[in-house]
Amino acid sequence: MIADVIVDINHSNVDKVFEYLNPDNIPVGSRIYVPFGRQFIEGYIVGQKQTPIYDISKLKPISRPLDEIPVISPEMLELMQFMTKKYNIKMVDALRLFIPAQMRGGRIKALKKNFVRIRDGLTESTVFDLINPRAKSQIELAEYLLSCEQDMESAYINTHFSPSALKSLEQKGIVEIISKEIKRTPYKGLEAENEVFSLKPEQLTAYQKIKNSQDRPFLLHGVTGSGKTEIYIRCINDCINQEKTAILLVPEISLTPQVFALFKSRFGTDVAILHSGLSIGERYDEWRRIIEGEASIVIGARSAIFAPLQNIGIIIIDEEHDPSYISESNPRYFTHEIAEFRRGYNKANMILGSATPSIESYYKAKNNELELIEMPNRINQRPLPRINIIDMTQEIRRGNNSFFSYELIDQMKKVVSEGDQIILFLNRRGYASYQMCRSCGYVVKCPDCDVSMVYHRDENILKCHYCSSRSHVLNLCPQCESEYIKQGAYGTQRVVEELKKIFPDVTILRMDNDTTRTKDAHLKILKDFSERKAQILIGTQMVTKGHDFSDVTLVGILDADLSLYFSDYHSCERTFQLITQVSGRAGRDEKEGLVVLQTYSPKHYVYKLAQNYNYLGFYEKEANIRKVTNYPPFSVIIRILACSESEENAIAVLKDIFDEIKPIAEQDKEDFLYMKAMKSPIKRIKKKYRVQILMRLSTIGVDKNLDDIYNVINKNNNKKDVLVYSELNPQDLS
Repeated sequence: MIADVIVDINHSNVDKVFEYLNPDNIPVGSRIYVPFGRQFIEGYIVGQKQTPIYDISKLKPISRPLDEIPVISPEMLELMQFMTKKYNIKMVDALRLFIPAQMRGGRIKALKKNFVRIRDGLTESTVFDLINPRAKSQIELAEYLLSCEQDMESAYINTHFSPSALKSLEQKGIVEIISKEIKRTPYKGLEAENEVFSLKPEQLTAYQKIKNSQDRPFLLHGVTGSGKTEIYIRCINDCINQEKTAILLVPEISLTPQVFALFKSRFGTDVAILHSGLSIGERYDEWRRIIEGEASIVIGARSAIFAPLQNIGIIIIDEEHDPSYISESNPRYFTHEIAEFRRGYNKANMILGSATPSIESYYKAKNNELELIEMPNRINQRPLPRINIIDMTQEIRRGNNSFFSYELIDQMKKVVSEGDQIILFLNRRGYASYQMCRSCGYVVKCPDCDVSMVYHRDENILKCHYCSSRSHVLNLCPQCESEYIKQGAYGTQRVVEELKKIFPDVTILRMDNDTTRTKDAHLKILKDFSERKAQILIGTQMVTKGHDFSDVTLVGILDADLSLYFSDYHSCERTFQLITQVSGRAGRDEKEGLVVLQTYSPKHYVYKLAQNYNYLGFYEKEANIRKVTNYPPFSVIIRILACSESEENAIAVLKDIFDEIKPIAEQDKEDFLYMKAMKSPIKRIKKKYRVQILMRLSTIGVDKNLDDIYNVINKNNNKKDVLVYSELNPQDLS
């Protein structure tokens, strides 16, 4: 038998199938060890055949399998082919997504521990007949083991009893030491109440529509607090009853523990969790539980879409609008498209759920590519929080230069005095966005990236948020030696400092990338806030989605304009989504909620529509703008990015690519709506210069020309030490 093998080397020169002899008939999908050149490396069997293409006398045999069972299913092998064609990525890049990274190179293994027990068949009298009556420590240990209802860890026995006594009992055949595998369990002790709610009419209608369908994708458009999660639970329960499996994706790692706890309370050990915040051992053991059939429900962030489940009955993407579902580092992919592939392969249902669906998803629903289900009301029939728009230019005219408007300060004082809770949202971490010399205008920039360094006061250091470089803070300007140093726009860290001046006796929590770096840090913050150990939570977009705190009655949006004026066609959409999502954190129980939105552009249409929760009005306006300007979903953006430590080389390679694509564009002028080469908005990241080509093509034009464009890219990749990447509809054009 001949095996088709992909070797685990990430280089375009070996991105092809190699033939090996497979005398032991190791099955397709297995990880294997193979001779390659003068070394032995890992690889994957992706096919089998009887007749080789190459001379069979020159083929080498596979050395050995690396796992007891195949780790790549036939479905995932087909998914690999789909991804390589769709996203122009290497086959090995796709395959690596399907297994825990630490499995490669044998960097992680099953955790095994030794346990002690009395040998089977020995009675109590037999045990003591075999022990010398004067061996007190042996008698003590034997008595303890006889009293235990389960095997005891060797480490515990050696700590609390005489190790020599244990050795003597083992030599006499009284006890045996056995090795057992211990599964590392994420979020031990995390619990949620197992409440089963009766469905409200809107929920029931939505649930029955999904339940009575098969092989269908749905867009579940439900306002915050409309009860989408209970629908997810019912649909997954139906799948489990039909002996099928399910995937539930959430956008933020911070959301997974509470969702995991809820589902674990309903489904027990049938639930597994996958995301990058787990320890290496936890992630490996959860993956093994899934592939071995011990868990049939997988909850996780974006990467959980690759969970090794079979016979999938439903895939759910919660907060489907969130940009985190798009991978913008190699390998680049769009989670929705992977989910749609797996849905089609398994003939499963799929639910895209959101209070603020992406323009692209709602457009598909309007064109019957997704079945639209609307839930416009909260389950408790409470109104959505009132949104007050505050004109910060008026605040300045009134002499208020604070981060907080007078109204927000008054409302915070009122809420604190009443014992309720507050969430403040600012999508900028750190203390200040930059340090600048007031005398000459010098700004501290990262030496490796074309961005200013952010001041972090708690560490008294400047950090680059792209490459994590660090620098000393400015005391004197290095250019003019002035001591007049200005802090840039404020971040979450500085807001906490100012809040403590207003509320010295109030506990304040901060939730951003800086405070959630350690394992389970986000879980502790949310737990403390839910247990009312703090009254104010300030955070970045981590605090905007999914959280349900019954005592939060006030939400403050400190700088709504922050996402509005990005040079990106998504900016208005993202601003509307963030406002709606974070506003939905207030007034989720019996108490009425209020949102104070601070802006310097109070008349902008985004704020007026968000104030009334008018998603349909926003969609119609935004879709009209995009149709007129030929932006997605009315076109497809293709971005080609060339990166190199030599700017000259990057420009040269990009020019070659541009010159080769130009004739393709000229032959199809009707479908090539736009094409231009330029420097990237952020010209340098991690010492690499970045130049790009941006194209907009009609959907028909993409189908006709994408393969030709990819061929040009591949032909020019890795020339002159220049890496070239391509992206479809990138979420960040910087």
